[in-house]
Amino acid sequence: MPAAAQLAPKTGAVVTTPHVRAELVAHAPDGVTPGAPVWVGLQITHQPEWHTYWKNAGDSGLPTELKWTLPAGVSTGEIAWPVPKKIPVGTLANYGYENTVLLPVPLEVSTLYKPDLALTGAAPAMDIKLQASWLVCRKECIPEEGEFTLSLPTRGSTALNKAAFDTAQAAQPQPLGAPGTIAVEGQQLKVRLDGLPAAARGKTLEFFPETPEVIRTAAVSGKDWTQAWDGATWTATMPLADQRSESPTAMPVVVALAEADRQAGQPVAWRAEAPVSGTWPAAMVAARAEVSPALQAALAANAAKVAAPAGAGQPQPQPAGTFLIALLGALLGGLLLNLMPCVFPILAIKVLGFARQAGNASAHRKAGLAYTGGVLVSFLALGGAMLALRAAGAQLGWGFQLQSPAVVAALAALFTLLGLNLAGVFEFGRAAPQSVCSAQAKHPLANDFLSGVLAVVIASPCTAPFMGASLGFAIGLPAAQALLLFAALGLGLALPYLVAGFVPAVARLLPKPGPWMNTLRRLLAFPMFATVAWLVWVLGQQSGIDGAGALLALLVCLAAVVWAFTLRGRTRVVIATVMIAFTAVLAGAIGRNIVQVVEPARLASSTASPGERWQPWSAARVAALASEGRPVFIDFTAAWCVTCQYNKKSTLADAEVLADFDARQVAMLRADWTRRDPAITEALTALGRSGVPVYVLQAPGKAPVVLTEILSKDEVRAALAAL
Repeated sequence: MPAAAQLAPKTGAVVTTPHVRAELVAHAPDGVTPGAPVWVGLQITHQPEWHTYWKNAGDSGLPTELKWTLPAGVSTGEIAWPVPKKIPVGTLANYGYENTVLLPVPLEVSTLYKPDLALTGAAPAMDIKLQASWLVCRKECIPEEGEFTLSLPTRGSTALNKAAFDTAQAAQPQPLGAPGTIAVEGQQLKVRLDGLPAAARGKTLEFFPETPEVIRTAAVSGKDWTQAWDGATWTATMPLADQRSESPTAMPVVVALAEADRQAGQPVAWRAEAPVSGTWPAAMVAARAEVSPALQAALAANAAKVAAPAGAGQPQPQPAGTFLIALLGALLGGLLLNLMPCVFPILAIKVLGFARQAGNASAHRKAGLAYTGGVLVSFLALGGAMLALRAAGAQLGWGFQLQSPAVVAALAALFTLLGLNLAGVFEFGRAAPQSVCSAQAKHPLANDFLSGVLAVVIASPCTAPFMGASLGFAIGLPAAQALLLFAALGLGLALPYLVAGFVPAVARLLPKPGPWMNTLRRLLAFPMFATVAWLVWVLGQQSGIDGAGALLALLVCLAAVVWAFTLRGRTRVVIATVMIAFTAVLAGAIGRNIVQVVEPARLASSTASPGERWQPWSAARVAALASEGRPVFIDFTAAWCVTCQYNKKSTLADAEVLADFDARQVAMLRADWTRRDPAITEALTALGRSGVPVYVLQAPGKAPVVLTEILSKDEVRAALAAL
C-alpha cells in the first residue's frame, strides 16, 4: 500500500471563533476510489464550559447542521452522531458535546466520479465544500456558522486524522439485535431492551431518545425515573414531557454506559428502534386569553396544521360548530375594529356624510349599503390576495400592504388630498375636470363605496380583540370558508353604519344640517393630517430618514399642485404647469429614497447590549434563552400598527410592569414586522395568528400564553405572577 499522504487543508478548512475551533477533516484509508471507505467530518473543539448539541438537543438548543457541495458522482450519508452526554442547565437538561467532538459523515464515491486531471504539478484531488451552522452555549447561547473547503488527494491514503475518526467510531452506538419495546402508560414511558452485552449488564445506563420533546429530559435516574436488569433485559420507567410535541408509533433510542464504566476498545452505547404501544395522553396547548375554549381548541389544531411540513396535506373544512364560533369571533372583531385608532379618520368622514343627509332616510339606507359593499369587497380582495400569495409560497400576513413603502407613500398622498379638501384649500368641483364632477353628481353612492374601500385599506393594519384569532384560524381553512371569515370581519366593520341607515331611531340622533357643518368639516381635516404624519413616520421606519424627508418634500409639492389648480385663467395654467414639472423633476431625483428598504443594524449574536432592555427577536435567540432557563416575553409589532404603538407607550412602558419583568428576570424580545420578514410571519402562523399585535409570554416547562391585542397592565402582571 502506498505511504500515507499528509492531508494539507487549504485556507478555509478551519474556522475559529471565541467559543470553538471548527475544522473540516477527512480520512480515506484506501484512497478515493469507487466503493472504498471515505470519511469527512466537522471536528469541533470547544472552549471550557461551552457545548454544542446532539441530533436531539433536549430541552433547548439546536443540532449542528452540515450542507455539502461535492463533485458529480459523490454523495454523502447521514451524520454518524457519537453518543452525547447529558448537560444539566438549571431545571432543564440538554444532550450535547463538550471538549472535542468529531461529527463524521461517510462519502459514497460512485463510478461516475472522475477526478480533475487538469491540475498541473500536483496529484488529482477532490474539492469538498461545507457550509456548517451550530449553536454553542454556556450560560448564554451564540449561533455560529462557517464555510469550509478541503482538497482531498485521490491517490494513496490520508491517515493524518485516523485517530480522530477511530475515536468517533468507538463512540458510535452499536445496533441491538432485538428491537425492544416501548409502552405508554398514563404519563409514563416504559422501555424494555433485550440482547445487551454482558459488559453492560447490571450497570446504570444513560438513556437518549432520538425523538425530541417526548420524555422529561431533566428527570434524574433513581428519583424521577427508574431502571432495572433481568438477565440481559434492561427496563426503565420515565416521565413524559409536560409539553409533548410528538406522539410517535416507533422511537429510535440510545442507551450508553456511564463514562466511569467505559473501557477502551469496547462498545460504549447501543441503539434500537422500538415500536410504541399504548395511547399517548393529550399534549398541552397554549392558552388564548381572549377566546372561548372551543375556539382555543380550533386554533390549536390549526396551528399544528400550518406548522406541519409542506405537502403534509391540504386545508380541511372545519366542523360546523367550530366554524360558526370562528364566524362570530370575526364579526365581533370587525365590530370592535371601529374603536381602533386606525379607523378614526374614516369615522370622521362617515360622521360628516351622515350629518349632511340628516332627515333623508332613503339616502341613509343607500349610503349604508354602498359603504358596506365597499368594505366587503375590499376585505374579500385583501383576504383573497393574502391567501393566494401564501399558497404560492410567500410569507405574508394581515396588513401586508403596509409593509410596502410605495403603498405607504401613496396612502400619505391620498390623505394629504383629503385633508386639504376638508380644510377648504380646494373644492373637488373646481380642481377636477367637469366630466369627473358630473359623474360624481350622478353617482354619489360611488363616494360611499370608495370610503368603504379606504376604510379597509387604512384599518387593516389594526388587529382588534377576537380579530387576530379569527384571522389566524382563516389561514388553515379551505378558500371558501376562509373568505367567509373575511366577509364576516367586513360585515362587523360596516355594521354600525348599516344599522344607522336602516334604523330611523339612530338616524334621528344625528343633528340637523347647518352652518356648524363647515366648522366640523375643517376640524376633521386635522385627523387626516395626523394620519399623514403617522404614515410618514412609518415610511421612515422602512426607508430611513432620507425616505421620510423625500416623501415630505413630495407631499409639499403635491399640495402646491392642488392649490395651483384652484386658480383661474392663464395664471392657473402657468403655475400648475411649473409646479407639475418641478414635482416630476424632484420625484425623479429623490423618489428612489422613498421605495428603498433600509435594513436595521442587527447584532450578529443577538446578545443583550448593556443597559438595553428590548432585544431583536430571532428563533435562535429564543432557543438560547430557553437553554438558560429564562422566561421570554415577545412583542410582535410593526410601526404601521397603531395599536402596537399605543401598547408600547402605555402598558409596556409602565414602571410597575417593567419592575415585574425585572424581578422575574424575563428576557424581552421585539419582533419588528414593519418590513416583510418571513421568519416572523412563520412564527405568527405557528401561534395561529396572521397579524400584529401579538404578545407571547413563555417559560421553560410551561405552555406559552398569548395575551390580548389591547394589552392591559393588570393582564401582563397577572401573567408574570403565574410564572
